Amino acid sequence: MEKKYDKVIIIDDNEEILVALKIFLRKYFDEIQTLNNPSNLHHCVSTIDYDLVLLDMNFRSGDRSGNEGIYWLNEILKINPNATVICITAYGAINIAVKAMQSGASDFIEKPWDEELFLASILRAAKLNENKKQINKLSEKNKLLSKQNTGNLEMVNGVSEKMQIIHQTIDKISPTDANVLVTGENGTGKELIAKNIHAKSIRNENPFITVDLGSLSPNLFESELFGHKKGAFTGANSNKTGWFEIAHGGTLFLDEIANLSLEQQAKLLSAIQKKEISPVGSTKIIPLDIRIVSATNANLQGLVKSGKFREDLLYRLNTIQIELPALKNRKEDIPQLVEFYLGKFIHKYKKENLKISPTLLNRLQNYNWPGNIRELKHSIERAVIMSEDNKLNISDIYNENQNLKSHENSNELDLLNLDNNEKHLIQKVINLAKGNYTKASEILGISRKTLYNKIDKYEL
Repeated sequence: MEKKYDKVIIIDDNEEILVALKIFLRKYFDEIQTLNNPSNLHHCVSTIDYDLVLLDMNFRSGDRSGNEGIYWLNEILKINPNATVICITAYGAINIAVKAMQSGASDFIEKPWDEELFLASILRAAKLNENKKQINKLSEKNKLLSKQNTGNLEMVNGVSEKMQIIHQTIDKISPTDANVLVTGENGTGKELIAKNIHAKSIRNENPFITVDLGSLSPNLFESELFGHKKGAFTGANSNKTGWFEIAHGGTLFLDEIANLSLEQQAKLLSAIQKKEISPVGSTKIIPLDIRIVSATNANLQGLVKSGKFREDLLYRLNTIQIELPALKNRKEDIPQLVEFYLGKFIHKYKKENLKISPTLLNRLQNYNWPGNIRELKHSIERAVIMSEDNKLNISDIYNENQNLKSHENSNELDLLNLDNNEKHLIQKVINLAKGNYTKASEILGISRKTLYNKIDKYEL
């Protein structure tokens, strides 16, 4: 049996033809809609994504010009430029056919038609539409993937026993499809661990997609993750492919998993359990083939006990759990990290002869790094930029807590700098809120969106 397509709409003023075509095409389409008047065509085409449109060329009695059909063909293509339209008429003429094809029709059929030829034309057009959708989907996917690739993993294994154990675990679990939960303080490198798992997995030639759940608007949660169809809600002016579908065959990294509401958790759990999704505004079921790695700096077990996180979702997410230690708890790794980032930034800023003084290296290793690896990385980058000779010194490092600068070298002007003080305050509140951005924004008296903008601005 021929493959069944999704939806077709037939517009013709002849009721007998509408009934006949509906019966004839039901073997080949799941849903068939008919209109005997094109006046409702705008609403139908703008709200439903049809695989095929069959459009009569003449609706007024005695009119054989085909102008009405050309008008409605243009209206359809204004609404959906990718629509596949076959024009049909009882009054075939070469000039009408040429005009219809020039206007964007995929084919032209004259009544009465040969059923075999008619069916071949219908199925060819439906297949063409399917191919166009696949091309558009791949194009959209490639654009998104160009922004989300694993790139340079910046992964430093570390010499500490804790990191050695973690990387042994990664080597064991990467070839499997087990879902992984990565926990740890902000800045400890949770996303890098997720990328490392993907890079060592059998999915490594497929997408690695990062979704920051904490930054998603609650109203767009389903649309972002599962996608939506055109017209599904106000503002949905075109079809959107969700992150779950884009990650097909690869790894989906869900950051800030603890920030989801219970309602959002239920929707996420359903998708993971059923291994399928349905875009908003669509009844189409899309099967999932993805691995999920999620991350949080929160205590999910504690949130489960307080009723703020679903226990069944937690079980789905943490088949394997990796707890990343704070940098202050693996200080033996700091020299290796310093060497790595120093090499990265002296190359980036073309300061190849730059070395680090033993005094500075000792100070870096003895500092507690509340911002973890992220803070270390930014400190090294700034030091490389600010250096004026071939050796990095204490004076080249700016740290908002002043712990890396001697009291003698502190600059009073630094304390009067508005941006520096705002950055210091935001980091302090984030630490106080234990990485919970919602709580941090409440303490600061700003919206979560504003907080995210400032975190981005100061690279916290």
